[in-house]
Amino acid sequence: MTRRIRTRFAPSPTGFLHIGGARTALFSWAYARHHGGDFILRIEDTDVARSTPEAVQAILDGMNWLGLEWDEGPFYQMQRMDRYKQVIGQMLEAGTAYYCYTTPEELEAIREAQRDRGDKPRYDGRWRPEAGKVLPTPPEGVKPVVRFKNPTSGKVAWKDVVKGDIEFDNAELDDLIIARPDGTPTYNFCVVVDDWDMGITHVIRGDDHVNNTPRQINILRALGAEVPEYGHLSMILGSDGQKLSKRHGAVSVMQYDDDGYLVEAVINYLARLGWSHGDDEIFSREQFVEWFDLDRITPSAAQFNFEKLDWLNAHYIKQADPARLAADASRRLTQRGVSLADGPALEAVIALYHERVNTLVQLADSVEPYYIDVTPSEELAAQHFTDAAKAALASLRARLAEVAWDKATLSAAIKETCTEHALKMPQVAIPLRVALLGVTQTPAIDAVLEVIGRDRVIARLGRIA
Repeated sequence: MTRRIRTRFAPSPTGFLHIGGARTALFSWAYARHHGGDFILRIEDTDVARSTPEAVQAILDGMNWLGLEWDEGPFYQMQRMDRYKQVIGQMLEAGTAYYCYTTPEELEAIREAQRDRGDKPRYDGRWRPEAGKVLPTPPEGVKPVVRFKNPTSGKVAWKDVVKGDIEFDNAELDDLIIARPDGTPTYNFCVVVDDWDMGITHVIRGDDHVNNTPRQINILRALGAEVPEYGHLSMILGSDGQKLSKRHGAVSVMQYDDDGYLVEAVINYLARLGWSHGDDEIFSREQFVEWFDLDRITPSAAQFNFEKLDWLNAHYIKQADPARLAADASRRLTQRGVSLADGPALEAVIALYHERVNTLVQLADSVEPYYIDVTPSEELAAQHFTDAAKAALASLRARLAEVAWDKATLSAAIKETCTEHALKMPQVAIPLRVALLGVTQTPAIDAVLEVIGRDRVIARLGRIA
């Protein structure tokens, strides 16, 4: 192809940007970036009843969080109505479109009769102009729709860059309505004019659009426009092989931010849903753009797996800059009403946990007990604060009031307490964890003590021993 590559992402603002739409946007963006082309954002908001400003903003927020910057747009179809009506007028004049006065009730009666005969329900072409055909007199008081005069013979075919050769018989395609009775254009027509005007060279979208493609190709040809290449991505299924739903992860992209996923983990994971580069599982955004091409997309459905996403996210959390993790944890804890003012250095606490968690929410959960007044649950207290444990914690508290505050010395103090009370390390360390943080499992207990600080350790032990 000699033309400059131009791709587009064209969501309808009737809801949030979900994971399937995000993958479509990612692949369209990456293809344009890989070839040094342009990525266009277009908002298909002609469904006035369902489109909302909040949904538009949710799409923009999702795109910005993912870092899928666009080169042109966002364009809004509702702002291009004059252009669509202009093209419809030209098609009416050229004879590639015509007025149809069939009412919805008449159309349903036609289809019902066809079903009774065992025929495929479809518009019967009664208002379609043909050589030598005498059309009915337009009925008074009926506002017509405008229909595209689809070819009645031959085939419409294309080589789908994902699915391979696809073709439809034109005889199976009836004359599509391209303008409603009030003159507003329909979705399939607006898409064609937008792709034509914006010089889109590659349309990458979900395979739920495959049935729209032959109609759109025929309209483009009727307009004398160059037909873009099409690539239809197979759907994303849940881990159980069923259609993706909220329980599988079909939620707003921004929910992944709320749930503690790093954007690079989400991008990496989305890239592997239906695309591969050998056996590479972990790669940067820059590597993805360098490697990405349409011939590596699989035509089979991808499966969404939270365990894989968690594994990737854990990897990226381990590699993340501590200051970035601290800023995120600070934001989440502040939203919970937790003050960090009197606690230990946040980065020091995070250093204990960033290799032990899968999400940033888990990281915030782990850090929180270092900054709040922890009260162990009755169940844990009853299980671990035995008389022997209380006596050992009392001895340990006395030792900790005097020793140097570093890991080696703190470790020695705990061991000395175990020896003094003839207890094994877990018999002291686990009650100590419960007393300090309200949990039974933590990183190395000497490191935990060092980070919490002498005053807070002594105070918390004083309530138990």
